[in-house]
Amino acid sequence: MNSSRAFVSLIGAGPGDPGLLTLRGQAALAQADVVLFDYLANPELLRHAPQARTIYVGKKGFSEYISQPDINALIVEQAQMNGGQRVARLKGGDVFVFGRGSEEAQACVDAGVPFEIVPGISSAIAAPAYAGIPVTHRGDARSFAVLTGNTREGDAHYERLSGIDTLVLLMGVRNLSTIAAELIAAGRSPDTPAATIQWGTTPQQRVASGTLGTIAAEVEKAGLEAPAVTVVGEVARLRDRLKWFESPAELGHPLLGKQVAVTRTRDSSSALPDLLRARGAEVLEVPLIRFEATGEPDALHTRLRDLRNVDWLLLSSNQAVTALFAELDSLGLDARALGGVKLGAVGPSTARSLQEHGLRADFVPQTPGARHLGAELPAQPGEVVLHLTSQLAEAELQDALDARGLKYQRAELYRTVPAAPSENELERLKAADVVTLASGSAARHLADLAGTDFSVAAMGPQTADAARAAGFERVWMATSPSLESLVEAAAAAVSGRPQQSADDQS
Repeated sequence: MNSSRAFVSLIGAGPGDPGLLTLRGQAALAQADVVLFDYLANPELLRHAPQARTIYVGKKGFSEYISQPDINALIVEQAQMNGGQRVARLKGGDVFVFGRGSEEAQACVDAGVPFEIVPGISSAIAAPAYAGIPVTHRGDARSFAVLTGNTREGDAHYERLSGIDTLVLLMGVRNLSTIAAELIAAGRSPDTPAATIQWGTTPQQRVASGTLGTIAAEVEKAGLEAPAVTVVGEVARLRDRLKWFESPAELGHPLLGKQVAVTRTRDSSSALPDLLRARGAEVLEVPLIRFEATGEPDALHTRLRDLRNVDWLLLSSNQAVTALFAELDSLGLDARALGGVKLGAVGPSTARSLQEHGLRADFVPQTPGARHLGAELPAQPGEVVLHLTSQLAEAELQDALDARGLKYQRAELYRTVPAAPSENELERLKAADVVTLASGSAARHLADLAGTDFSVAAMGPQTADAARAAGFERVWMATSPSLESLVEAAAAAVSGRPQQSADDQS
């Protein structure tokens, strides 16, 4: 989306958990033509800018892939291109807390480019919080200071911090031994509690605890590296009682530290990723399929204009409902065109989609799935059943209806085609601990794209059967047609609990 003038949003991406992005940051990303993101900004946040071009400007510790002056110039250049673009600069943590955001803002001022600052949650408070360490606590800490660990010898002046109860060190792992020694030399007791948190707020979070005198050795022993935050002060003692994010599976985080790939259509959105993240998972959303208009529009429109000879209209997906009403609208029709037929939905989710358009399904099978819809549909032999579906419709529904003497007809309502993930998405997909599948099409496309050496969690028996037919051997199935149940299936997959076959739920 091109803007009529250049504009830059300097956005704090938060400390790593994508759920900690602010609503204002999300809105700015949605308006962006170009997104510049760095090493500490979770790439999952780019889903909020689906139309934007993305540019990686990562800088990791002391090894810079691109210099700060180059980033400043790139921000201005991108904002001024094409007659003016909206640029989102996505920065880890907060823009102005050791983020060099002020330098980027100055570059915009110097170039006459309008800009805004979207504050983010700083790792200085978020990482300790996720480790169960409050930076202030009544009776223990009435003040805290945030320091950079990137200090030159002799310029820290730690003696000035003698009255500060809690010290939070950013970017200090490399110099932690020196910093600890200088703090002790400046008057801090070597017995002061301390903790270092690596990749705070993410599923990769790891914590080393000790004292000011031992923390550097504990960090080295644990193998912690940047990015990390170190807390020095009495509040670090509270971690033993308040840690919550690293709770074991039985306390609500069965997917903690696990990578879950959610297959979806390119344009769809779902609450599933957020439910998985709430269980501690690192989520990768991978578009494996996309929907296109039918390749047989004339035949479809002829059927939709005249449904007088149809007794039942069957819809076997949410996309079928969406496509149906889009086609009716293109013909100048609405729900009244369906007034003379009964409606059958493959499951409660499809039925809810119909309700959103003001229609109630006349029949929904007790167990979702095409096989059950065909076997249980309350139709009489000789009645005409029209199935509106994609070009890849499963044969199960037709077989079940034919066996009962019903007159099965099918019209291509939309097309399901593969969507090619990026090289980066494909690499991350192959590293996933479990992949969720919401349709048989997704199962087949995953097999074609990346093979079948995956543990998969399938939404319902039809999808589970399709996954097995595609060659997947490690298949877990949701016990009910809900996202919560699909999350449980993913948790069962990573924990190695027994797999459940489709026949178990028939």
